[in-house]
Amino acid sequence: MVKREEGRLIAVVGGSGFVGRHTVRALARRGFRVRAVVRRPDLAGYLQPMGSVGQIHAVQGNVRFPDSIARALEGVDGVVSLVGILGKSGAQTFDSIHVAGARTVARAAREAAAQHLVHVSAIGASSNSAGQYGRTKAQGEAAVLEAFPEAVILRPSLIFGPEDSLFNRFAAMARTAPVLPLIGGGRTRFQPVYVGDVAAAIANVCEGAGKPGAIYELGGPEVLNFRALLDRVQEHAGRSRGYLPLPFWLAKLVAALTAPLPNALRPLTVDQVRMLQADNVVSDAATKEGRTLQGLGVHGPHAIDTIVPTYLESYRAKGQYSHYRG
Repeated sequence: MVKREEGRLIAVVGGSGFVGRHTVRALARRGFRVRAVVRRPDLAGYLQPMGSVGQIHAVQGNVRFPDSIARALEGVDGVVSLVGILGKSGAQTFDSIHVAGARTVARAAREAAAQHLVHVSAIGASSNSAGQYGRTKAQGEAAVLEAFPEAVILRPSLIFGPEDSLFNRFAAMARTAPVLPLIGGGRTRFQPVYVGDVAAAIANVCEGAGKPGAIYELGGPEVLNFRALLDRVQEHAGRSRGYLPLPFWLAKLVAALTAPLPNALRPLTVDQVRMLQADNVVSDAATKEGRTLQGLGVHGPHAIDTIVPTYLESYRAKGQYSHYRG
């Protein structure tokens, strides 16, 4: 642990989520005290073993209720804002979470006199985005910088790791479906980044890395298109399914027809299909200006093939530990 940081308190808003739990672990390992701000702290007990006794504490907070966030951020030294959604559900809309929620956290961080604010957005955030997800992410960034100009914005590409909804999702489809959908011909490019590397970048910013007010784009060491990504899923899951090419218009129609289903059961939303029409990779400008993982002190980011096989093995025909069974 980094002894010089011991005792500083960092609030992680959305600390029980996929990126949140890895961020909590990374901060705890460096000696920070961590306050995980979550909607249901009674369901976040699994965070506590990630640190020493009393080092990690979950408190209630909901970005749709500013008073709860203001209470949760009292006395903190730094704030990490992770709350986001991929599809709207009830009161959880893109505007209420990505824009108003981001503004609420930034204002509360300012009122708490926090030294650092890390706001996690996404590559593709743009006022010109075809999808509401991308547009509201951009609006959220603007709201954060207005309320807390020294905030550091992180825009990761698709994030992978043991609990992801990327490789796991397509591996589950490959286990049951006769074919996999090849949306838009599979040409859209991605630069998947390991969740542990994103968490390390966040922790580095909490230690002072990064230029205040700057936007960093986080991508892994490999750029691959959608078809190559599905090939990699099948390779590591031990599957061999064919592909069904779906033009974007047809994929949008399928998404619209499945709209009444719960988000967990829908293959994709119309908004997600729109986002697939644009590449999701680190820009040349960010690379040239050093606004990348390396610029935040994360060197040698993990490749897909070093991480993904460890958690897709369970999708093989003989299940987990299949390599022992022959």
